[in-house]
Amino acid sequence: MGMHEDRLKAMRFEHPEYIPVSVGLLPATWMRHREELDKLVADHPVIFGENVPGQRDYDAVGGTYRKGTHVDAWGCVWSNLNEGFEAIVTGHPIPTRESFHSYKPPAPGAGIPHGFMWLRLADLRGFEPLMMDFAEEPPELQELIDMVLQYNLGEVDNNIRHSKDLIYFGDDLGTQYSLAISPRQWRKYIKPCFKAIYDKCHAAGLSIYMHTDGHIIPIVDDLIECGVNVINPQIRANGLDRLVDTCKGKVCVDLDLDRQMFPFCNPEDIDAHVLEAVEKLGSPDGGLWLKAEIGPEVPFENIRAMFDALERYRGYYH
Repeated sequence: MGMHEDRLKAMRFEHPEYIPVSVGLLPATWMRHREELDKLVADHPVIFGENVPGQRDYDAVGGTYRKGTHVDAWGCVWSNLNEGFEAIVTGHPIPTRESFHSYKPPAPGAGIPHGFMWLRLADLRGFEPLMMDFAEEPPELQELIDMVLQYNLGEVDNNIRHSKDLIYFGDDLGTQYSLAISPRQWRKYIKPCFKAIYDKCHAAGLSIYMHTDGHIIPIVDDLIECGVNVINPQIRANGLDRLVDTCKGKVCVDLDLDRQMFPFCNPEDIDAHVLEAVEKLGSPDGGLWLKAEIGPEVPFENIRAMFDALERYRGYYH
């Protein structure tokens, strides 16, 4: 059985052969570790597939990971001070409520990038103005949400045509310790958007994978009601035990392992961390994937330990 089949079986709680595992390596991580990392990746084909060292451009950086200023299709200005890291939005095309009335969304074809709904609102308005919108609830707030939703619904049609089995979405809904708005307001304004988008995908026979950073415990049940089949939460922002309580047996979790721990611990801590996640959130029925994102600040011995632990514990239920 291949990794794709294991993912589907784990998502459906149909007894996968292995726990699906994956690793994301930031461009800055390749820039730092270079040939050493290339060889390590080649030594772990279970995670990465077959790779031949020496064929990668370690300094290749694309999109908003490039240093400098970038303007996206919505007119949001992205600024990047560090090559190989992600940029942040520093220029917001709808800085006032009045400016919304003259704003035009992009022509169809810009796609659905990470941050397609909730973060798109913040990128368009700016975080503080958006928080004032939710505090005062002017008519422009619902009009802005409707505009972004309708654009996304149009883009979903194209994504559906190019997707098989799973369709992937990403939108960071939480801060480190809470949602940015109250659960009541999230359910009133944002939940109907995800429900409309995901219903359209389900009608086409696709399951929903949703990445979302930050603390989302108060709305996990809502995301399940919206149709999320695989949820990708951060372990540190939510807590492993709380994720067990809210997710286990209800929705498949692609667990984002503790990237805030990786730079500061030792290899033994990495091994124990992965084992604990499998023991608490895993099941022979399925319902668990594991994911690790590795930044350039992570010591090389910890990267090696992560690769080894993922390969070791993915077969925990054999």
